[in-house]
Amino acid sequence: MKKILAIESSCDETACAIIDEELNILSSVVTSQIDVHARFGGVIPEIASRMHVEQISIIVKEALNKAELTMDDIDYIAYTIGPGLIGSLHIGGIAAKTLAFFYNKPLIGVHHLKGHIFINELLKPLQYPMMSLVVSGGHTELVYIEDDDHFKIIGTTLDDAIGESYDKVARVIGLEYPGGPKIDKLAKEGKKYYELPTPKVDGLNFSFSGLKNATLQLVKKLERNGEKVNTADLAYAFQEVALKSLINKTKKALEEYPCKMFVIAGGVAANSRLRQLVEEEIKGVETILPPLKYCTDNATMIGVAAFHYLKHQKFVPLNAESKANMSIED
Repeated sequence: MKKILAIESSCDETACAIIDEELNILSSVVTSQIDVHARFGGVIPEIASRMHVEQISIIVKEALNKAELTMDDIDYIAYTIGPGLIGSLHIGGIAAKTLAFFYNKPLIGVHHLKGHIFINELLKPLQYPMMSLVVSGGHTELVYIEDDDHFKIIGTTLDDAIGESYDKVARVIGLEYPGGPKIDKLAKEGKKYYELPTPKVDGLNFSFSGLKNATLQLVKKLERNGEKVNTADLAYAFQEVALKSLINKTKKALEEYPCKMFVIAGGVAANSRLRQLVEEEIKGVETILPPLKYCTDNATMIGVAAFHYLKHQKFVPLNAESKANMSIED
């Protein structure tokens, strides 16, 4: 049975996983840098790269040991080729290329967001055509997927990504990085009180910059008036507007592009309120919510996606360039 060793290093997680062609996860190891970057209020690219260098060899060895395999048992090497922080991508790429060269293994360069989408295959077989709402710290996209080799972006953010907006609003109300999970938790304690404007964008695109700025201006206004900011109510107000914007655009997209299946993907897919809204409001199409442990970056998703690349014989040479900005349509 064919086995893939996969490496993920696009941002601040260093990860390695080994899976076989029946999508059995033989091992999966992830080490996060969140505690380090939290001190700076966000990911510092130079620090992320340095920590990948320190961790990558250890993580690969641990994945092999947990699977009770050697490199001789591995058939293919896969890694995240983009998008992401270029320094971080380079570290994972160099590790993957070194292994591929030394052990003479074919090399597969995987698009990071395709990994997030294909990880849903661990729950049930994917059906095409399919729609995916990709939501993370760096991306907010509606992707129409004709089959496993044809992706079309039909909606994207015109400014901030949804996860980026969460982090910025979290700083405004005094929450530590990463802001997404903290706003999600705090919003559960809040109620409808503050009013924030709904983003108005034509078509299927998104915009969160205006909502972010409106939240900031509301806080400044309250402080000028000597009023205490109820952070739970503010978190509730921001989250409801932001997530309902996602849901409304998704419903519109599904009307314009009928699909057999809808999946959410990316770090923000772990948001409990988003998952609730998807279950309540997305009707008439089979829907998959990814397991929470696979919403954040991991190498298992790169391995799962790599089998689709393998199906279409899509390999990369040892001199393939990592791409910080890479469209899912590429």
